Amino acid sequence: MKAGENVRKRFGKQTSGLRQRWIKSGVLIVLITLIVVILAISFFINSNYYSTVQTGLESKAKTATDFFSNYVAKSYAEYYDSAYRYTESFEDSDKLELQFIDVDGRVMISTYGISAGSSPSTPDITKAISTGQISHYIGKVPSTGERIMSVSAPMVYSGGQVIGVMRYVTSLRLVDKQVIISILAVIALGAVIMLIVIFINLVFIRSVIEPVSEITKMSKRIAQGSYGIQINKDYQDEIGEMVDSINEMSLKIAQSEKVQTEFISSISHELRTPLTAITGWGETLIYNEHLDGETKKGIAIILKEARRLTKMVEELLEFTRMEDGRFTLNIELIDIVAELEDSIFTYRELLHQDELELVYEPYIEEMPLIPGDPSRLKQVFLNLFDNAAKYGREGKRIEISVDMDSCFVYIKIRDFGPGIPKDELTHVKMKFYKGSNAKERGSGIGLAVCDEIIRFHGGDLILENAEGGGLRVTIKLPISSSI
Repeated sequence: MKAGENVRKRFGKQTSGLRQRWIKSGVLIVLITLIVVILAISFFINSNYYSTVQTGLESKAKTATDFFSNYVAKSYAEYYDSAYRYTESFEDSDKLELQFIDVDGRVMISTYGISAGSSPSTPDITKAISTGQISHYIGKVPSTGERIMSVSAPMVYSGGQVIGVMRYVTSLRLVDKQVIISILAVIALGAVIMLIVIFINLVFIRSVIEPVSEITKMSKRIAQGSYGIQINKDYQDEIGEMVDSINEMSLKIAQSEKVQTEFISSISHELRTPLTAITGWGETLIYNEHLDGETKKGIAIILKEARRLTKMVEELLEFTRMEDGRFTLNIELIDIVAELEDSIFTYRELLHQDELELVYEPYIEEMPLIPGDPSRLKQVFLNLFDNAAKYGREGKRIEISVDMDSCFVYIKIRDFGPGIPKDELTHVKMKFYKGSNAKERGSGIGLAVCDEIIRFHGGDLILENAEGGGLRVTIKLPISSSI
């Protein structure tokens, strides 16, 4: 059973986390890579567009200033006259603004007359005048907020003296628009690539998840007791090897369970006959008037232990019948409160002898008849009373109450002993499990039998540590038949 549970937990975790791990290790890495590539391409597009515009303006400015220096500007006055005529004949005035600026940074002549007389005060003008080198500027016009690029080329007079600056100014609105369109195109391409990658990954992961999910489903069935079932082997890869391992494990567990059940059944039957004889002769001898008190005391001990062993044998036989499918219920409509009270009446005197107080809180409203096997349910009640007496003896008190809602009847049995460690609560109903606090002798299958009987009734047996100490066992039975 533990092996089956380990399989279920292992594959359950595998299937639940497989998609997440795949996203982290596959899709996420591709996404990050795409983002980095898109950023790099966007930076390249941005730089390329602006550098192309800048290079074109610088080339145009250098050609024009060299022409002025070599062929036109023979005198200072002639420079301005030639600049005026050059501005009037400037063919690219619809795309560029051409400015001639004096050494004080003031626009003397411009293809856009509105600029004449203004002082742009951009770094490219100052740098061109001071260094005699072509310089550029990218930024906003303070007065309008429009993004521009300007290239300033110094006008050199005879003797190397800078007498002014020829400045080309262009709006970056169209360039920015083209850059944005290009970057959006790259992002769209990246999104398409990402969608293709996700689709391919989903197809691939589905081819892995589906067989793993099927294996998980079958492993859960094995964990729940369907030992020996086989999983269809549809793959010849690592998944196929895993299927082979699980199938082999299922068979081995089934063989082990069969051997264990047969052994328990055989031993139980073998013990039953001598125990019956021991009990019978013990009951006969104990009423012999010729025996002294010490002998009778010894026979009483023999009877007590023989009865304890008989109970253990009966529990073992009961459980083997449940395991191999021979267990049946005789269902009829019963008064569950009456059956419980009969069990309490049967057990109350035994509890009194052990100096244990039994407090019963009956359900005061009318209780409907519910479907159940009265003898089996009494078996559960007596077994739980016995456990409460044995393990809660230190508390000197056992409380029993009945409650119901629209669907279920709840019978609660609480002792005031040490309770069960939290990490053992999920295991105590397993067959042959004995907790770390168990000081009493027993087979370790009493609760397992009770749990199976309640489960066969369509109910549930709930164990929990009560507030203030002790263990509370709740028997949850359906009001209407759900079997």
